[in-house]
Amino acid sequence: MTIETRLAELGLTLPDAPAPAANYVPFVRTGSQLFISGQISQTAEGRITGKLGADMTLEQGAEAAKACALSLIAQARAACDGDLERVVRLVKLVGFVNSTPDFTQQPQVINGASDLMVAVFGDAGRHARSAVSAASLPMGVAVEIEAVFEIR
Repeated sequence: MTIETRLAELGLTLPDAPAPAANYVPFVRTGSQLFISGQISQTAEGRITGKLGADMTLEQGAEAAKACALSLIAQARAACDGDLERVVRLVKLVGFVNSTPDFTQQPQVINGASDLMVAVFGDAGRHARSAVSAASLPMGVAVEIEAVFEIR
């Protein structure tokens, strides 16, 4: 089964690969590694903003992380000239959660992205990961996640 077929079976539609918001590139390929710049929590309807532990629930945070994961996959597809079958595996995710000082469930928020990656890529979606708190994120978004993929 192809990655595109899996996405369709899961009812997921990838957004267009988001353009950079500042002076950086969306991804860098070096050898078989693909580094994807941080993708913020946004959907076609707009940015998902808020602060976990204040005005967002854990479930809303996990949905925000899922939106980041879809953008990461869209960037990977763009980097692979439209061919997600070139993805060998997801190596690592680094997730930042806009949260209050007493909020301690950053790993559960980033699970929204991790679970989606495993659903889409199967065992090749299992990855190393960091999930950390941030006092603030660009444009007030709830979550930002960056990724490293191995590609052919």
